[in-house]
Amino acid sequence: MSRLLERVVSELSKLPSVGERSALRLSLHLLKQQEHSVTALTTAINDFRTKICYCSQCNNLSDDQICPICMDHRRDRTTICVVENVKDVISIESTSIYNGLYHVLGGVISPMHGVSPSDLKIDTLIENIQRHGVKEVILALNTTIEAETTMFYISRKLREHNVKISNIARGIGFGDELDYTDEITLVHSINNRIEVK
Repeated sequence: MSRLLERVVSELSKLPSVGERSALRLSLHLLKQQEHSVTALTTAINDFRTKICYCSQCNNLSDDQICPICMDHRRDRTTICVVENVKDVISIESTSIYNGLYHVLGGVISPMHGVSPSDLKIDTLIENIQRHGVKEVILALNTTIEAETTMFYISRKLREHNVKISNIARGIGFGDELDYTDEITLVHSINNRIEVK
């Protein structure tokens, strides 16, 4: 096999869910494309990698300092949905059922993986609650032991801020991830959220 082809296959196969055979098919497909199409792809990837940033308010991906969701004044600023990562924002937004703000933690508390509360964006969440006069915080984390620990920690931190704290309903199975959950289940889970006591 060509060394150039081997190199492309090797790099593509590092992507999640892309095995060596898929990487080979993608490489050969790219070879058949017009040069300007491949250049547009590599430019888009490079621009994404070098220009993307995190929203200073909610930690979502953004092209600017503040993301379009936080900039949208039609959204309900009295509700914040707390999620683990950006994929979860995309999953919930695809349902078109939620119209509040988000807060992306950037992970969950996991002592085994060296992730402590100070590694997450919990302080920023508290600042946003105070800034926007938030009345409800929806904890929409994945159903794992680490996520449960994180929700417990956040609930305790928020007790002194006079906000309603709710979990999404558990139509989502334990161990499931939000980005693999169908839209109907997500809609049901958000609409039937449970207040944390």
